[in-house]
Parts: sequence; structure tokens; C-alpha cells
Amino acid sequence: LNMSSSVMNISEHLSCPLGFGHYNAVDICILETVVIVLLTFLIIAGNLTVIFVFHCAPLLHHYTTSYFIQTMAYADLFVGVSCLVPTLSLLHYSTGVHESLTCQVFGYIISVLKSVSMACLACISVDRYLAITKPLSYNQLVTPCRLRICISLIWIYSCLIFLPSFFGWGKPGYHGDIFEWCATSWLTNAYFTGFIVCLLYAPAAFVICFTYFHIFKICRQHTKEISDRRARFPNHEGDAAGEAGHSPDRRYAMVLFRITSVFYVLWLPYIIYFLLESSRVLENPALSFLTTWLAISNSFCNCVIYSLSNSVFRLGLRRLKLWSVPNVF
Repeated sequence: LNMSSSVMNISEHLSCPLGFGHYNAVDICILETVVIVLLTFLIIAGNLTVIFVFHCAPLLHHYTTSYFIQTMAYADLFVGVSCLVPTLSLLHYSTGVHESLTCQVFGYIISVLKSVSMACLACISVDRYLAITKPLSYNQLVTPCRLRICISLIWIYSCLIFLPSFFGWGKPGYHGDIFEWCATSWLTNAYFTGFIVCLLYAPAAFVICFTYFHIFKICRQHTKEISDRRARFPNHEGDAAGEAGHSPDRRYAMVLFRITSVFYVLWLPYIIYFLLESSRVLENPALSFLTTWLAISNSFCNCVIYSLSNSVFRLGLRRLKLWSVPNVF
């Protein structure tokens, strides 16, 4: 009886975007709570692991993209920490105190952090493009100082682009509203959505498509040239060395391409819904919740992709496990 009354209290204090009636409102609220709590835990635990592995595996620092990967890991970690806001709200009952400010700050922070991830993916693709197209001058073009400046500019740009939302010009992009004020009083704006698409989503997608298209085109040309040379000169050792030199770049580009592809696969439904809701074509609380938290789940997927695709990362992960297990002998 006490458990039943507690569940009813939760449903009374929460706005349930997936609820379609009084009959299943309690079950839907419990489902939302489980999804958000689980994602929060996985995102924080997964990205903490990535950060520790990068500190434990010096070989990962040989790639300049490690600066961007670590930046993404910190951004995704902050996404998980930010998700503690709706998690605690669900678990401790929302009181409605400063709900509008809490909602605006939470939406702004989530949007900024995901903007950082998107910009980092675009910069990673440019970095790999330069590494493959300009291998001789790459070290002069891409220096640690320039990388730090680039990362600083990414954070500054991401913080500035969503600031107009605080002055009443639309919603920065957070949906799946847990707070009632977010769902009923904070509406999207077609002009602000177009502003975000033109200055963030579209340029990042264009840069990624352009660079990876040329990266894989060049890799195919190299593979074809090496195959032709090996067919004409079967005992030529230089070709084998050249193939070995290009293989790590191709493999690492594939790892980064998988991360980028999963990012856009998970974020595409959210972006489409964002555009449709802003233009008042579609407004569905269930889709709002599902697309939002599907996109946020990407903050954990990067950890999985890296652990499955990168051998150096797996080596650092095993070393981290060995350090965490006490020596009993």
C-alpha cells in the first residue's frame, strides 16, 4: 500500500510526456524514470572510463585527434552530470520552485555540450583529411597550440550560439520535457531553429561529408596503386612498407567514421522532430521524449564504439582493469 501511494505521488508531481491517459500514467512515469536514471549512470560511468583510459594509455596521445576525443568525453561526461537534474527531479518529486529557470539552464547546457561534440566531430574529420592529403606538412599545420585554440573556440562558439534562447527567442533544442513548464510554456521557434540549423547542424554535416568522402576516395586510390604495383613487382618490399604506413590511417579513419555515423544516426530523428515541431507540423509528446533521450544516449555510445574498434584503447582499458584489481598474491 505504501509503495502504491509513493508511485501515485510520483505521477502527481511529474509531467509525463508519454502518458496518454490516467490508466497508464503511472507505468509511463516509471518507464521514464528507469530510462533516464539508467542513461545517466551509463553516460557518467562510460565517459569516466574513457577519460581514465586516455590517461593510462600514452600511445593514444600520438594521435592529434585525441585532443578532440578527450574534449568529447568531457562534454559527454557533463551531459551525464546534467542529466542528474531530471533524475533527481523524478526521484525526489518536483516542487516547481524556479522550474522555468531550471528548465532553461538545463536545456541550454545540454544543447551547448552536444554542440561541442558535433563541432569536435567536424574538426576530427578535418584533422584526418589534412593528415591524409598533406602528410609532409601536417605536423607544421596541426600543432598542439593550434589544437588548444581550436578547442577553446569550439566551447566559446557553442556557448554563444544558444544564448538567444535566454532572451525569449525560441527553445535551444531540448525536448522530452520532464518539467511541466518546459512542455507547456517554453515553445520552439521556427526562426531560431533555422538559425541553429544554418550555423551549426548544416555546416558540421557538410564538413564531415566532404572530408570523409575525400578521405575514403584517397584511401581507395592508395589501395589500388599498391595492388597494381604488387602485381607488377611481387617482390618489391617498399610497397609493403607503404601499405603498412597507410593502414593505420585508414583503420583510425574508420573508427572515427563509425563514431560520426552513430552520432548522426542517433541525432537525425531528434533534428527532424526539432524542425517539424518548430514549424508546427508535428507535436507529439511521445516522439519528443524518445527522440531526445535517443540523442542523449549517444554520449554513452562513443565509449562502446571506441572500446570495440580501437586496439590501443582496449589495451589501455585492460591496463586500467589490472590496476583496479588488488594484488592478492
